[in-house]
Amino acid sequence: MADYRTLDGADVAGKRVLLRLDLNVPMKDGAVTDATRIERAAPTVAELAEKGAKVVVVSHYGRPKGKPNAGMSLKPIVEPLSAAVGRPVAFAEDCIGAAAESAVAKLGDGDVVLLENLRFHAGEEANDPAFVAGLVKLADLYVNDAFSAAHRAHGSIDGVARKLPAIAGRLMEAELKALTRALERPERPVAAVVGGAKVSTKLDLLGNLVSRVDVLAIGGGMANTFLHAGGVEIGKSLAERDLADTVKEIQAKAESAGCDILLAVDAVVADTLAAGVETQTVDILDVPADKMILDVGPKTVAAIAKRLEDCKTLVWNGPVGAFETAPFDAGTNALAKAAADLTDRGQILSVAGGGDTVAALAHAGVIDRFSYVSTAGGAFLEWLEGKDLPGVAVLKA
Repeated sequence: MADYRTLDGADVAGKRVLLRLDLNVPMKDGAVTDATRIERAAPTVAELAEKGAKVVVVSHYGRPKGKPNAGMSLKPIVEPLSAAVGRPVAFAEDCIGAAAESAVAKLGDGDVVLLENLRFHAGEEANDPAFVAGLVKLADLYVNDAFSAAHRAHGSIDGVARKLPAIAGRLMEAELKALTRALERPERPVAAVVGGAKVSTKLDLLGNLVSRVDVLAIGGGMANTFLHAGGVEIGKSLAERDLADTVKEIQAKAESAGCDILLAVDAVVADTLAAGVETQTVDILDVPADKMILDVGPKTVAAIAKRLEDCKTLVWNGPVGAFETAPFDAGTNALAKAAADLTDRGQILSVAGGGDTVAALAHAGVIDRFSYVSTAGGAFLEWLEGKDLPGVAVLKA
């Protein structure tokens, strides 16, 4: 982590620390239904408070389009945040201006206040200098612990970090360490498992990965597009049949980079995607014309798992089948468990994230057995695509 400024050695005692978190958590009827993001952010809040900082927490919530919206207030998060941190958390009715300034002025060393939704002001998403100045006025130091929002050049992510001493919080630090070890400075061979419905949404990702990994296993609906481009009859399967030339370009790039692309050798097929339908497991060259490919078969899982045994690093993004509907979760479950077993034995560093990945690994019961699972959807994907993230760039030492 020498490339980024962190809390190690940072003098925060008596200082006002503007702490950017991602508290965009699921809520129903004004109550938090999943506090995972709050709990993962709590250690940084607690550490700053214990070191005597005056902690000023800011976050976005939802898409209020630059105007106050009572249904998107952060006030319901005060109680779960307080519980996670283990100390009282005050609340301010605004994130800039008189209300915010008054709340911050009342803070003693070790106190914590949560400010109202940043996106109640259009200046947040616009990275407006006047809005940024309003935030800067509240703090002596800036800490970003919201990797999941690091791909956005917003006021509280980019603008503030250019005006105040800026460092990474513990969650951001853990994320950057994991991502650096997975692709930037990996132990080789490196494998990637990429699933999802469409090739078109992951062109940049695939284009970047084939030049960085040694083995790329492709599953989900996007694999059907690759199979079709290779002349395989895929029946009624979901596929982007007009992207054959694009697929061939990706394959050519992979070949020149020495990346081996793995596709299904067998598949689970059915008439339709629905729970309880009759299924068949067939060789990939024997897909019936009236059936849909909805999951990889056991031979494919075994083949990919065998390749993973020879690898030292794994990056995973997306399920390899329609995991939301049983029994088409079997392939993803089995492959995820194989990866988790290798991780448990210390044979592989496994890093996963983005899209449905977290849900798929949780469904498979292995989310706690991977080396690192990122909840940072869009930011994780942009990192896989090789893009510079504004919120990370401004933290570089």
